[in-house]
Amino acid sequence: MSVIYVLLAISIVVALLFFGAFILSVRSGQYDDAYTPSVRMLFEDELVQQKKKDRTSKTDNTTSNN
Repeated sequence: MSVIYVLLAISIVVALLFFGAFILSVRSGQYDDAYTPSVRMLFEDELVQQKKKDRTSKTDNTTSNN
């Protein structure tokens, strides 16, 4: 029974360490991204068009191989 208490204490300490590391990284600005949201709408259409081209080229290649 004492092993459970030891493991519980260790798991709480590890969880608090990870939580502390997360809080420090958020405060230091590691997760701040001010550039991508403003540019994302400019490149979304290009990505959609590229996917459509890839799909059509794959279907064209499979029909031409038969």
